[in-house]
Formats: sequence, C-alpha cells, structure tokens
Amino acid sequence: MQKTLFRRVRTVIHRLGPCADLRADFAASLVVFLIAVPLSVGIAAASGLPVELGLVTGVVGGLLTGLLPGSSVQVSGPAAGLTVLVYEAVRAYGLRALGVLVLTAGLLQLAMGLLKLGRWFRAISVAVVQGMLAGIGIVLIAGQLYALADADAPAEALENLGGLVTLFTDTVASPDALAAVAVGAGTVAVLAVWPRWRGAAHVVPAPLAGVALATTAVALLELPVDRIRLRGLIDAIQPPGGGGFARLTEFGVLGTILTFALIASAETLFGAAAIDRLHHHSRTDHNKELTAQGAGNTVWGVPGALPMTAVIVRSSAFVHAGARTKVSRVLHGVWLLLFATLLPWALELVPVAALAGVLVHAGWKLLPGRELGPLWRGHRGEVAILATTAVAIAITNLFEGVAIGLVLAVCKAAWETSHVHVEATTSSTGVVRARVIGNANFLRLPKLLDDLDALRQDAAPRIELDLTGLRHMDRAVHTALITWAARNAQNGDDEATGRVMAH
Repeated sequence: MQKTLFRRVRTVIHRLGPCADLRADFAASLVVFLIAVPLSVGIAAASGLPVELGLVTGVVGGLLTGLLPGSSVQVSGPAAGLTVLVYEAVRAYGLRALGVLVLTAGLLQLAMGLLKLGRWFRAISVAVVQGMLAGIGIVLIAGQLYALADADAPAEALENLGGLVTLFTDTVASPDALAAVAVGAGTVAVLAVWPRWRGAAHVVPAPLAGVALATTAVALLELPVDRIRLRGLIDAIQPPGGGGFARLTEFGVLGTILTFALIASAETLFGAAAIDRLHHHSRTDHNKELTAQGAGNTVWGVPGALPMTAVIVRSSAFVHAGARTKVSRVLHGVWLLLFATLLPWALELVPVAALAGVLVHAGWKLLPGRELGPLWRGHRGEVAILATTAVAIAITNLFEGVAIGLVLAVCKAAWETSHVHVEATTSSTGVVRARVIGNANFLRLPKLLDDLDALRQDAAPRIELDLTGLRHMDRAVHTALITWAARNAQNGDDEATGRVMAH
C-alpha cells in the first residue's frame, strides 16, 4: 500500500514539475523581453545601424543560441560592450562589410569552442577586462551625450571628448536641445531610482519604465525632440557582398574580426562566471557556450546583423525572474520576433534622447565603482593597468587599447614572478661561489648583472658562477650569464667558471 502511494505521489510530482518550470520560464521570458526591447534598439542606434537590426539580433540570440547547449540561463543579444567597436567598423568599412566581419568572427568563435579554448579566457587579467569595460563606458557615454541633446556626434571618439565643451554651449543656447536633454536626463533618473521601488521593478523593468515614461511625457507635452526613424525590416537587412569578402585580406579588417571574436567571447564567458554564482542549476560549459555564440554570429552574419554576446544585464534579470530552463530563452526570442514583425511602428513614438539615456546609464555601469577603492589599497599595479587600458581605448580605439593593456599585464606578471637574487659564499681556498637563486627573465637581467659586477669588484677574481638555484631562466638570461662568466674568466684568472647544472 505504501509503495503504491509513493509511486502515485512521484507520478504527480513528475507531471507538475514540467508545468511549474513552464510557468516560471514563461514569466521570466516576458521580463527579459521587456528589458531587451529598449536595450536592443538603443544599442543598434548607438552603433550607427538601423534599429531593426538590434531587435533581429535579439531574436537570433533567443531562437538559435537559446536552443544550443552551453549555459541554461544566459541570454544572448546585442551588447553595449561592442557598441564602440561596431560603430568604428561600420564607419571604416561600411554597413555592407559588417555581415562579413560578424560571420567570420562567428566562425572563429566556433573554431575556438570546438578546439576547447574556452577555458583559456580565464587567464585574461581582470584589470585588463575592467579597463576594457571602463574604456567602452567612457566612449559610450561621450558619444551618447550628443544624442542626448539631439546633436550629431563627431566621427572620432577623441573628438567626442574634445567637443563636449562646444556641445554644452550649443545646448544651453538651444531650447529644443534643452528639451531633449531634459528627456534624456529624466530617463537616466528613472533608471537610477526605479530599482529601489521593488514592487514596481518586479513588474516593469527599469529600462522599459524609463523609455515608456519619457515617450509619454514627450507625447503629452508635445516636445520638439527627435524620434526613432524606421527603415523597415527588409530594407534594414544588408547581406554581405563579394566586396566585403575581398577585404578579408586587409590587416585592419582581420584585426577587427579578431577583436570582435575575442571581446564577444570574453564578455560571454566572464558573464557566465558571474551568472553561475546567482543560481543553483548546472554550471556553464565554457566551450559549448563559446560554440553556441559562434553559431549565432555565423548564422546572423549572413543578413548583416550586429554581433551578439551573452548579456549579463539580461541574464541576471533572467535568473532573478525565476527562469529554470532553456525554454525561457527561446520564448524571449519569440516575443522579440512578434514585436519586430507586428508592432515596429511603436518604436517611432520613442524619443532618441530616451534611448541615449538608457545607453548613458549602461555606460556608467561599465565604469569601476566600489571595487576601485579596495583594488587601489591592495593592488595599485592593477589600478594602473586598468586606468591605462581605459585611457588608451578612449584615445586610440578598442583593439589597440586592449592590446596595450594586455602587454602591460604580461610585463607586470613577468616582473612580479621573476624574483632572483645572488648568494655569495667564499670557500677555504678563496674561491667565491656566486649562486643565482629564483626565477630570472630579461626584466630582471640589468639588476642581476649589476649584482654580479659588484661582486667581481669586491671579491677576488676567482669566482664560480652556479646557476643550479634557478627555477626558471629564459634564453636572454642564459646567454648573458654565460657571456659574463666567459668575460670574467678572461679578465680574472683561468679558474673563474660558469656552471649551468640541471636539477
């Protein structure tokens, strides 16, 4: 009797389980959809692309990437972290070339995932990543301040920063620009305050609330501000042409593709590590997630959409909304598809300044805040790398800025791990034994040679060089020490030697 009752209870639980999961996934998909609409549209506009492409990229992120293995709770779509790079790429190579860049970057991500290189992204310096995000945030904010005032931004990121004073004076002198700034600033204020009103924030996400309130205010007050302009979904799609593939031989194009792939992959996998700490479901398989992102970018590079990545803002909202399975990711893509096909006209009511406010707020959240103080107190070298990377991105571009940060991080790591010193002992026969101990690379070579030269001046010329205490020695150090020993033997006496003994 007890066994029969137990089997019936277990059957009921199994039947209710999927229904409970479906209800939770359905509710979570609506929450993320409401967040995705203003963010996708705003990112596309900030990238200099038709806003329809932002929605379509979100559709693919839900319908295709959502079905593939990897993380069960990460939501993919256009990301603010790639806005600056996409804008620079479109300006340099044209809209027709964007599909080629995204498609090729997707193939590169697929290859990295299949070769199981996803785990190597854990080796990237956190300071470089934070500096990259800070640099993107600075450039994003500087560019969107112009859209906030319904003004045209200069072409170069550095010109954006330099023209802020002129933008301020022009805005103060224009009533229409002041109206647009009021709309944008109001949107930012709503985004900052809305999450504190927890009851409302659980029903309506902050980005949607900010844009909806701004749109309502503009309509009621009949403010003279710019609104979003649609080109039509079909007209917005720009498949890559043969000329785009022909440019794959250009060094700049290859550098942009590599940057697309690496930054999109890094943002996805770093976000996965953060999201995994928010839930108790299965952990993210980094290689499968990288393969899924590559598949999405490869497929959607064909019609020329934005590059996609897993977006931590949507993913964290996804988890907090109670999502349990991949079904919720797919449903969020379905809602975006329905909106893009049935209700695109609603976007033409949205003021540009409101979307600029959403992007300014997103850029501000990319800047390091509370973690900067503890980092300065404990690891000032990391702060230097972070700041240098951010400034380099703002002055040059994303690719060169990240490259500078990585070089600095490698040099810092090499310097900190190369602890080497010389221990000198004198035997009863008068021979000085100079034992080099530690890890030696070319960064420590000047000090090491200075220590040995000082020893030769202070001691008798009979010096024996012992390198058996070195745990690591690069070729530059090996060559320099052997040369030093040979020179010491010529200048001193024949008993001076240099020994390199294996452990």
